[in-house]
Amino acid sequence: MRGPTVAQPHRKAMRLADALASVLPHLSPIRDTEIVPISDARKHVVAASVLAPIDLPREDLAAMDGYALRTVDLVLGTSTLRIVGTAAAGHPFDGTVGPGEAVRILTGAVLPAGSDRVVPQEHCEVFADMVQVADTAVSKSHRRRRGEDVPTGSVVFRAGHRLSNFDLVLAGALGIESVRIVRPLRVGLFSSGDELQPAGEALQRGQIRDVNRLLLPTLLSALGCAVHDYGIMRDEPRMMEGALAGAARDCDLLVTTGGVSVGSEDHIRSIIGRRGTLDVWPIAIKPGKPIGFGDIDDCPILALPGNPLAALVAFVAFARPVINAMTGAAALPDWSMMLPAGFAQTKAQGIRQFLLANIATGPDGTSIVVPASRQSPSQVSPLATAQGLAVLPEDLDAITIGSPIAFTAFESCCSDTSSVSIARCPPDTVFPTHILETRR
Repeated sequence: MRGPTVAQPHRKAMRLADALASVLPHLSPIRDTEIVPISDARKHVVAASVLAPIDLPREDLAAMDGYALRTVDLVLGTSTLRIVGTAAAGHPFDGTVGPGEAVRILTGAVLPAGSDRVVPQEHCEVFADMVQVADTAVSKSHRRRRGEDVPTGSVVFRAGHRLSNFDLVLAGALGIESVRIVRPLRVGLFSSGDELQPAGEALQRGQIRDVNRLLLPTLLSALGCAVHDYGIMRDEPRMMEGALAGAARDCDLLVTTGGVSVGSEDHIRSIIGRRGTLDVWPIAIKPGKPIGFGDIDDCPILALPGNPLAALVAFVAFARPVINAMTGAAALPDWSMMLPAGFAQTKAQGIRQFLLANIATGPDGTSIVVPASRQSPSQVSPLATAQGLAVLPEDLDAITIGSPIAFTAFESCCSDTSSVSIARCPPDTVFPTHILETRR
């Protein structure tokens, strides 16, 4: 981390791209690695490139039901061949196909020795032990060549790749039983506020449920983090400071919600400034503007807003790139969809605005993006009904019906099967998301 840069309460908000550019180059990915069974590797980051141990497929296979034969027989005009055997998946033909011979073969079966093509059965007529091949059968070989899917020695997963469900399927097909991953990032999770009560506890007057401790573990787990839930910190500065300092000794990253605004009970900002540095606060996004990032006793800390929607947006826009950098995860493309807006709205320039939104069908039958009817950061019910986030970049001051806007589904940016970041959104400047070479 850099030297102390404690933010002032009225400091001008930074653009998201600038905030990330000021933080990411100073993060050192953890260097510890471990080997895990491939079945336990989903969501984790590959520490060293994985090479294919075998060809996939391992042998030439039939791509269709039909007859395996020699192309040279067809070229020489031999259209009637003697059937000398049968090959099925898991039951190969042990002999060799010779001149004027063919083997009945089913999809997925090993192509018999001597043959080099499969003629689909619809181009063949069978008479007893003979098969007559139509003249049009020379067009395609209808075989899956050895190694055409994955050749031996090719790179299957590069270092920095975050493994998905489908990656595990590929690894299983190749017989890869284990993989070296970056050790899961140890994240200490705190909520703060006297008004909060854990789920399952009776509420007193003026209290609310701590829903962020239901939301954030899912988001962190989707990035392969090992989450240590430290519970709720009450608004008592010395106790809060002691709890954070204790967790800093055992964790790679602390994540808090609440306490980063400018209210008299928002203590986390001042604690960060007293125990370490505060690098970024606030950020020009809506909702989620009050975001603090710095360190406590040399442990990075990310202070998110307390309102659930604001916490979600701050996590997706800022925390995900930070966690990817700390785990050495490779940058992924922005998989937002550009769709026509089904609404008109004005917005302030210089602020990146995130709207809860859904995809609907427009008057002409095409898909459009429509915002949820309620956008309050403190409301929870809109989160349960929205499909994703519409992202309005800083340089826009108005959205008109039909203008293209970026939409990212929650399945892409929040599920545990994905590692997509929506922090980038055209036409804003792309911020650095390169893999950092320095390691700690």
